[in-house]
Amino acid sequence: MIEDDVRQALTAVQDPELKRDIVDLGMVRDILVDDERVGVTIVLTTGGCPLRNRIRADAEQALAAIAGGRRVEVKLETMTSEERDAMTQRLASKDQLVASLFGPGSATRTIAVASGKGGVGKSTVTANLAVALAQQGHAVALIDADIYGPTMPLMLGLANSRPEAHDGKLVPLTAHGVQVVSMGFFLDGDEPVIWRGPLLSRAIEQFLGDVLWGSPDFLLVDLPPGTGDIALTVTQMIPEAEIVIVTTPQEAASRTAIKAAKMAEMTRHTLTGVIENMAYFDCPHCGTRHYIFGRGGAFEIARLMQTRLLGRIPLDEGTRQGGDAGRPAALDADSPVGRVFHDIARALTGETTETGD
Repeated sequence: MIEDDVRQALTAVQDPELKRDIVDLGMVRDILVDDERVGVTIVLTTGGCPLRNRIRADAEQALAAIAGGRRVEVKLETMTSEERDAMTQRLASKDQLVASLFGPGSATRTIAVASGKGGVGKSTVTANLAVALAQQGHAVALIDADIYGPTMPLMLGLANSRPEAHDGKLVPLTAHGVQVVSMGFFLDGDEPVIWRGPLLSRAIEQFLGDVLWGSPDFLLVDLPPGTGDIALTVTQMIPEAEIVIVTTPQEAASRTAIKAAKMAEMTRHTLTGVIENMAYFDCPHCGTRHYIFGRGGAFEIARLMQTRLLGRIPLDEGTRQGGDAGRPAALDADSPVGRVFHDIARALTGETTETGD
């Protein structure tokens, strides 16, 4: 065990008031590791901090998980005025950086793509929408915020790629005209991500503030399913973000999608619209349109949430094959599915108010 292991473990400990982990806040001062003990000194903003016992307990729990039988010692002290000033500057600089890139007055329009449940094709929609926007001449950035199940490297043909760093910042990879960052770039094979809330939030903060994005016209954020920590972190850090909901026609999907839509209402974000995936299947042999998963679910969500239906994407084997091969269907704007994605992109940019069929 080395000091870096201890610091990594302590990133799971969050200051309850500042909502940041104590390592990022500069609250970890001294680390001691030997054969018998793992010790750390945590400096608090004030000596009478009312949450000192909670911070100590969380730190003890985090260190006990890696101590390997060693004794855990957590000492609490008070920050010096210099340490408080440094923490204040660190918080301000990171918040200002994210705000300057994606906040009020920014030239970048942020669209977070959400769903109530998994399996509705949210990531497929996000990847294809990003490609369609890029092909229409927009500068597009994409954050794969589905930390537990990152799929963008595969879908965009970057499965074996690794981003480089420049002056302490990540340089995003580019595929089909889209800049992209994903946790999948940093995992080996089928390695799982086993993280708690604070670590997840910190990863999103780094994807937003520690990447050389430039000034994209659009930032698309592929959220994990549901309304958990990552979705809340994105909406907190980017108050100007818009929410787009992806669902499928059946009732089970639309009922859970309503919850994701109401999250936008509760956090006071703009719900830009609803996209219905796997809406229908056009049989190539008989020419008949089949509504395999039913119909009307997305219309009902749009009606209840007083927003618009941006488009209806057909069920198509080629879309799945293209995603597996890193060739999104939107690359072919003249194909039936590609045309729908481009129509949705134009609806988002205001070039048309019509929805895809």
